[in-house]
Amino acid sequence: MKTDKLFYRIFLNQPDLIAELIPGIPSDCEFEYSAPVLKEKETRLDGLLTPISNNSDVPLIFLEAQMQRDIKFYSRYFRGIFSYIDQYEISRNWRGLLILLNKRLELGSELPHKNLLNSQVERLYLEDLLHQDNLSPNLALLRLIVTPKDQAGLAARKILNSVSTKAEFQLKLDLVESILVNKFTQLTLEEIQKMLNLKEADVTQTRFYQEVLEIGEKKGLQQGLQQGLQQGVQKGLQQGEANITIRLLKRRCGNLTAIQEQKVRSLTIPELESLGEALLDFQNMSDLENWLQDNRR
Repeated sequence: MKTDKLFYRIFLNQPDLIAELIPGIPSDCEFEYSAPVLKEKETRLDGLLTPISNNSDVPLIFLEAQMQRDIKFYSRYFRGIFSYIDQYEISRNWRGLLILLNKRLELGSELPHKNLLNSQVERLYLEDLLHQDNLSPNLALLRLIVTPKDQAGLAARKILNSVSTKAEFQLKLDLVESILVNKFTQLTLEEIQKMLNLKEADVTQTRFYQEVLEIGEKKGLQQGLQQGLQQGVQKGLQQGEANITIRLLKRRCGNLTAIQEQKVRSLTIPELESLGEALLDFQNMSDLENWLQDNRR
């Protein structure tokens, strides 16, 4: 699973999740998410949340997700934090947020970092969420990352059925699909759609509904649903990826022109995924223009 990009998307679109996981963070606080490169050994931090406001009481947040054994993880994580603080001459307080698979994961000795882990860092173990009831919508979304395949469909539908507005439904659907596509890489798009079973939800609010409806009007509703659903899912995934990429670009570089937005929307899913990785290093719109010039077919 490509966890770096997945968590980048989740936290950017669910900003109140930070306040839920780290005590003392205001629920309405906004952050800019980046992945800075450190000069020493070209180390890249997984995620740095920088407060947008000038409130000095709100800390920098060093976010990292780790799903596999790595006996040098803790030492590398803290080395990256203090290298960043030194390199950029940071004078603001900081907090750490680690999203880990489970408590059994071997990440190196905690003893040298015990005080920091106990006072500065919050650790969330995803597998612990599997045994908890009445989770918040944000935590239910994170639990889906580790939910077994035979339970993932039901869990995903519960998340989608809990929303109250069309806009919230669309946002949750984008995130749920992203998690399932990253989690079950062996499944086809048709199998992902079947897992979501959107016919039991309000399908009129999904992003591929209009595609299905147009085909249905021409060939008959039942035949159109069968033949158009596959095309609609593919088109919907591309549109959803484009929507999220455009939101990320606006956060990083400012508003796009109509022509720039059209160019981004015309990209394929692999191209959008590549742009999603590259934009972490963008500083302004010229970076986007250069990328489009170098990478478009």
